[in-house]
Amino acid sequence: MRDTRESRLLLVLLIAIAFALITVDIRGGEQSPLDGARHAAASAFGPVEKGVAAAVDPVADAVAAVRESGERSTRIAELERENTALKQRLGSDDRNRGRLKELDAMLKTAGRGQYGIKGAQVIAIGAAQGFSWTVTIDIGSNDGVRRDMTVLNGDGLVGRVTTVAPSTSTVLLASDPKFTVGTRMEKTGELGFANGQGDRSLRVELLNGKAAVHEGDRLVTFGSSKDKPFVPGVPVGEVTRVEPAGGGLTRTLQVRPFVGFSKLDIVGVVVQAPREDPRDTVLPPKPEAPKPAPTVTVTVTPGPSVKPED
Repeated sequence: MRDTRESRLLLVLLIAIAFALITVDIRGGEQSPLDGARHAAASAFGPVEKGVAAAVDPVADAVAAVRESGERSTRIAELERENTALKQRLGSDDRNRGRLKELDAMLKTAGRGQYGIKGAQVIAIGAAQGFSWTVTIDIGSNDGVRRDMTVLNGDGLVGRVTTVAPSTSTVLLASDPKFTVGTRMEKTGELGFANGQGDRSLRVELLNGKAAVHEGDRLVTFGSSKDKPFVPGVPVGEVTRVEPAGGGLTRTLQVRPFVGFSKLDIVGVVVQAPREDPRDTVLPPKPEAPKPAPTVTVTVTPGPSVKPED
């Protein structure tokens, strides 16, 4: 196409329309008029993404064993049996050993919190139907997944389900700037709200501006009404910076998320909430501080004095 005035005007018009659609989508949130289009795109492209992932993934069947573990487990022994079955399905190469470790951690997290989960694999990063920090997973409405379900892995909170197709789902990551989740501080129980900041740490606003908070303090999800979109007790992150109070009504924290959003692989969708709030019990034990090395004391005992001979 030659660079004519008409072609330049057409290009400017298309760019203007694209930015208008992005603005409408972001401002509309879940009520966006483009939500229907996103769902249609997920239904159209989801099977393709899932098919490609299945063709190149030699351990796809391993996660299927976890998908059928939606019934709440009350015994660690049952989780260990599931883990043994998964070990038999997985190979012995380094990558599979790493994925087995992820599965093991996720099952233990679900067991401590008494979450009924459906296991899934991340098959795509980003989404054709949006401009957010999202991933696509290989389970959908046919597997019992619904919109606004909590997604976690062995480390903690991954995000929430936003769009569901028959065989795939889109998950909005906790790192997304539009993501918000209620939080509870470990031990003190101080409440707040965490917001994503892209590739930076989470920003948490505590409701109590005078709350005593220190670096290294940890947070879990507070939980939502009827457990949607968030179930309680899922580990969120660790405080890395406490902003000066400044006499405000809230207290701002910078929190390093437990989950590494750039290397997601095995995740679980919480399809059944716990009977009781697990509060801090899903958090792993804090490592013990190294004990100081013992001080070595050397005692010198003077020998008997010897008089010189005449």
